[in-house]
Amino acid sequence: MLNFDLFLTSMPGAIAQGMVWGLMAIGLYISYKILDFADLSVDGSFTTGGAVFVISVLNGINIYIAMVFAFLSGCLAGLATGIFNTKFGIPPILAGILTQLGLYSVNLRIIGQDFTLKGMDVKALEAIPRGLFTPIISSMYTNRSLISLLIILALVILVLYWFFGTELGHSIRATGSNKNMARANGINIDATTIIALILSNGIVALSGATFAQYQGSAEVSMGQGAIVIGLAAIIIGEVLFGRIFKNFALRLLGAGLGGVVYYIVIQTVVNVGFNTNDMKILTALVVALFLGVPYWKSKISQKKVKVKEVAK
Repeated sequence: MLNFDLFLTSMPGAIAQGMVWGLMAIGLYISYKILDFADLSVDGSFTTGGAVFVISVLNGINIYIAMVFAFLSGCLAGLATGIFNTKFGIPPILAGILTQLGLYSVNLRIIGQDFTLKGMDVKALEAIPRGLFTPIISSMYTNRSLISLLIILALVILVLYWFFGTELGHSIRATGSNKNMARANGINIDATTIIALILSNGIVALSGATFAQYQGSAEVSMGQGAIVIGLAAIIIGEVLFGRIFKNFALRLLGAGLGGVVYYIVIQTVVNVGFNTNDMKILTALVVALFLGVPYWKSKISQKKVKVKEVAK
């Protein structure tokens, strides 16, 4: 049975985590929806962003600059995927897998580094020592985290709305819609593909940095299943808000809200009393349910059309 009091108490934390993954979904939206590129490297770039952020903070770098470094590390991951695809002719899925595979070793190298801070030996895997910096996003300060995440999401959406309204942004959208037509109109589709993947993975890595800050540490498995959660958030956003969110910026917002809804559903399942050992299969079932909704809607629409044709 659902413990309603516990459910309400856990909601702020679930919403905060949902917003973190919603930011990741916005990054994935660029490659998956706009570019029509199945980029599996996000599992690795999410972790890279978190690892680079923690390492930067442990080296005494300002928290905001550390988040910029995390974003840039994701951009490099996207660049690698783009080069594999456009310059080596490797299919999108395999290009993403290769980048993800390489990033696993990179992330192990980053996270495995030892540091001495104030007489303490620490690793990136361990919790960042208290007092080292003042986090803007933390599980210990949920209300402040919610405000900070709202600001970050709003800024990212506004910047992307502006960018995709520029000539370059329209070129990327044209590349995703029809590569042959884009090429015929003089668009360098290799360049637009690489730029879109750089931007997508940069935002995903920024999401990884916010997640590492939220939990106070980074670990090599923190991005495992990120693409599944991101796709679920995108689909949930389309199913729930697709009819009312027509504007591009609102569609990005829908992807972010999809991450929040996803985590609320997961938190509900946990509060019902399911064994935490079953979380992976429960997550898979929740994702499968939402991913199947568009298919069921199309089937129902087809049946309605057939019924109307028969009636005529």
